[in-house]
Amino acid sequence: MDWATAWDWFLSHGIRILAILAVGAVLWFLLRKILRPIVRRFMVRTKGESARGVAKRHDTLVGILTGTGRVVIVVIVLLLILSELGVDIGPILAGFGIAGIAVGFGAQYLIRDLIAGIFIIMENQYRVGDVARIADVPGLVEDITLRKTVLRDLDGIVHHIPNGEIRVASNFTRHFARVNLDFSVAYGTNLDHAIRVMNRVGQELAEDEKWRSLIVTPPQVLRVNNLGDSGIDIKMLGDVKPSEQWGVMGELRLRMKKAFDSEGIEIPWPHTKVYFGNAPVEPVV
Repeated sequence: MDWATAWDWFLSHGIRILAILAVGAVLWFLLRKILRPIVRRFMVRTKGESARGVAKRHDTLVGILTGTGRVVIVVIVLLLILSELGVDIGPILAGFGIAGIAVGFGAQYLIRDLIAGIFIIMENQYRVGDVARIADVPGLVEDITLRKTVLRDLDGIVHHIPNGEIRVASNFTRHFARVNLDFSVAYGTNLDHAIRVMNRVGQELAEDEKWRSLIVTPPQVLRVNNLGDSGIDIKMLGDVKPSEQWGVMGELRLRMKKAFDSEGIEIPWPHTKVYFGNAPVEPVV
């Protein structure tokens, strides 16, 4: 191929290929720049959803749509370039169709995962950054795609869960979270006094400068929950902001132990009383 032929080819095809690449680059750039505000504008905010929850849902949707959009852009650009290079893309498209049918019969699980992923996203069941139990695996949601959900548990183990395997998803951080604790006191405890102390500790925690921004309703006694083998269980409930229940419960336990010690309220521990019966009576002579 001489320079004249190469130049003619460049004028007739090369410029078009460069234009296709330029359009693809522009679309890629626009996808990154305008997708976030578009999603934010048209995203429906559910009742009771906090600003933090909206942000997590927004980031999840943007991540999924960005990944899908990039794949579409790359495929279209490649097909247009192949067409300019003289490759007949008709058989390629037909091959995609035939392959799609063949894969459809052999990849039912993949299709099930994709459909389940669409419903998870549409129904806003959980988002990146939520703490959830998914398919009996508890952990932090690190990534969501149309095919799978990625969780990291407390041991740092990463779990990849196909969306089609998810039957039950329990979200621990949706809208608000709850402090739900039982405190045990000994059977000899004055329950009215213990309840007053527990309510006071919950109120003080809610008014503390460090913790009040995290607490929605102060932890308070709900009821005497159980008469156990070694003590009486008293239940406390309170609402906190999403993902903050574990930190608040840890601080509440610490403060409750100190308050019980200062008030002389005994925290029972398992113990067993053993009776050996009466000693045999000696006969009188």
